[in-house]
Amino acid sequence: MDDLPLDRIAISGPTLASLIQRLSSFPGDVDGLIFGNVSRIVPSNLSDDSPAEPFASGSSSAVSSSQLVATVTSFICSGMSVSFYDPLGRVDPRRIDSLRVGAPGHILGWFSARRKTANRPSMREFSVTSSLSSQHSHPIEDSQNPSPANIASCVFFLFTTPPSDQFIHTHEYRAYQFCSSNQRFEPRSIGIVNIGPAFRGHYGTFSPNSAFPLLNCELRSSPMSEDQDEGTLSAKKHAAKAQKEIDALAEGFQVGNLRRMMGAEASNYTGGLEELYERMLAKIESLASLVEKSSTRVFEQDNENRKLRYRVSRIEQ
Repeated sequence: MDDLPLDRIAISGPTLASLIQRLSSFPGDVDGLIFGNVSRIVPSNLSDDSPAEPFASGSSSAVSSSQLVATVTSFICSGMSVSFYDPLGRVDPRRIDSLRVGAPGHILGWFSARRKTANRPSMREFSVTSSLSSQHSHPIEDSQNPSPANIASCVFFLFTTPPSDQFIHTHEYRAYQFCSSNQRFEPRSIGIVNIGPAFRGHYGTFSPNSAFPLLNCELRSSPMSEDQDEGTLSAKKHAAKAQKEIDALAEGFQVGNLRRMMGAEASNYTGGLEELYERMLAKIESLASLVEKSSTRVFEQDNENRKLRYRVSRIEQ
């Protein structure tokens, strides 16, 4: 299999957050497997800053050189350390098969989480990665190459916490690619995949896995909706009348005219706004007075009804 160098390792924000949360929930060191795919991505440099330039698919500004990216899609946390290998770092295929039951995708590598240690791989982690890369590999997804090459499961994530106690619980993480040709770890940058122009290459070849359901676009009116429309006709007329009164008060004071508040005519326009505000306050005050009077009448009527009920109850006795 080819020992091809990765340009970067990508993982989605929710996947990384879920992985860190899972590691934080265990009191000790843990490890597990990570799954994903390796593909060649052609990043796009499309920009709308220069409208004079044509957006031709074959232009040199639209397409740049391809990159080999390993994308993490899922993971399995064992809940313990030394889960699928022995203390000497030799991977046990039977343990891997029992650990990855139901997990989709190819094994991209593995991860190790340690507490209060230095953020660098240990000798045992080196041995585990070397053993895992020699046993597992998967093809590189490349739409331009009909016979893609294979790459080893050579990605390793290391999570650690600071050696000293801190008030804020933090996790430090680094990603490595294990190169079997020279038997060494090569640090790789981690890209948090989100939606945006910088990640257009991840979504450029997207195709839906399931078709959209058939939607009934026929427009029909039901008797129930017609009854509701007739029942709310008076409410609609009242709302339209109130809206006309508000529009009459705010006539000539559109949002676009707010620019007149700056400049030579600002004083005149400000005076008009103050007059509008005073008229609105007067309207609100009159409405509040009507509400107060109606509340008083309701209270008086309630007292009268109570007295009548009391008299009726005494007559029946």
